[in-house]
Amino acid sequence: MTNRLISYWNLHKIPILMVLASLLFYGSFAYDLTRTDVLKLLMLFGALFFLCYKLIQFEKWNYKFLLASGILFRLVFLFAEPNLSQDFNRFVWDGNLLLLGINPYLFLPDDLILQADLAIANARELHAGMGSLSAANYSNYPPVNQLLFALAAWIGGKSILATVMASRVMIIFADIGIFYVGRKLLRQVNRSPHLIFWYFLNPLILIELTGNLHFEGVMLFFFICSLYLLSLHKWIWAAFPYAISISVKLIPLLFLPLFITHLGIKKSALFYGVVGGCLVICFLPFYSPQFIHNYMQTIGLWFSNFEFNAGLYNLIKQIALQLDVKPWELIKDYGKITPYLVIIIILATTFLRRNQNLGILIGSMLLVLSAYYFLASTVHPWYVIFLVLLAIYTDFRYPIAWSAFIILSYTAYANPEFKENLALLFVEYFLVIGFLCYEIIRYKGQKLVIRKN
Repeated sequence: MTNRLISYWNLHKIPILMVLASLLFYGSFAYDLTRTDVLKLLMLFGALFFLCYKLIQFEKWNYKFLLASGILFRLVFLFAEPNLSQDFNRFVWDGNLLLLGINPYLFLPDDLILQADLAIANARELHAGMGSLSAANYSNYPPVNQLLFALAAWIGGKSILATVMASRVMIIFADIGIFYVGRKLLRQVNRSPHLIFWYFLNPLILIELTGNLHFEGVMLFFFICSLYLLSLHKWIWAAFPYAISISVKLIPLLFLPLFITHLGIKKSALFYGVVGGCLVICFLPFYSPQFIHNYMQTIGLWFSNFEFNAGLYNLIKQIALQLDVKPWELIKDYGKITPYLVIIIILATTFLRRNQNLGILIGSMLLVLSAYYFLASTVHPWYVIFLVLLAIYTDFRYPIAWSAFIILSYTAYANPEFKENLALLFVEYFLVIGFLCYEIIRYKGQKLVIRKN
């Protein structure tokens, strides 16, 4: 036994040391970092991304070693409260509301906090922690996400940390599920199974999902299960996890039109019927005449009121400011136009690409979601996680590059007024779009060589 350990150490000494270094860096990230300390944040993230790259390079066929490493990295965060995002306060708040039988879509935190008999544990701490923007708006998290909040709150009881830990365990299990199903899907589309580690070991995924408790990982688990069932031609069964993924986060709604050309009209109609029926069942317990108005109003804010780490919008905004256009008028007008542009892109991608092939379908999803984020006025770092997972099933790697550069957006928190550094945002988008253009040119060049041969 001792000889085997010594032999293993000799063979994997450098990767083991890199794992230990990563554990220390993640520990520092989780327990000894404030988001205003931007220099430390960037240095830690840069080091972790480099170590991630080297680990995959050295051990990409040693999946047990990398799987164990990824789980250990996640467990480092177990007892830490999120330090880069305050959204978890709203998650805990909504979960406790649901346990009390209060519909989170019908009441504003700012109104409920004024009630003397409010039975939510740590109500004032949660209300202050979620921030004025969240407290002044209705919940925008879909119903299955709300149920997960409630489950975590039930497990955690009156402790915020225990509720955070319960949520974190759910997200970790979802990531392990993505690893397991994702490797199977990679084989189905003739891709190397080791590519899943660009998701599983990616520092952005670990920090934003396990660390900051964003439930994109749970949504992606059900989404990837749906794609895997599609790869087995079990398209009816695929509709159920697809509906659940939408009920965790709404983003997969963007891809529904693509199934018309993937499944054909008859099959897609049945697929949409199952998805729609499941969504009705999920939303029905929360329904009231006021629900739709409140929910659509909150969703609309993302198009017409909020801005963070925007690409094209920031460029247009800087031009508009030179023409004395009022910023608050610009974002409202821009928010009205953006949905129509996205719809045009979705329809073009639906009918101009050969989406019958699953690999091409996933590529179309990557194209649609990338276009949406390039156009959006708000692109939080955890949004890019969906692109990273889609990318490993295609020839494109620019989302992985984006997952490295998007950390620059957190420099906004170094400013007391949360003012964004436009120079750094330009660097981020210049590098990402430059990498995308390089890949498009290379991809076209490869196709030309194949045709000549």
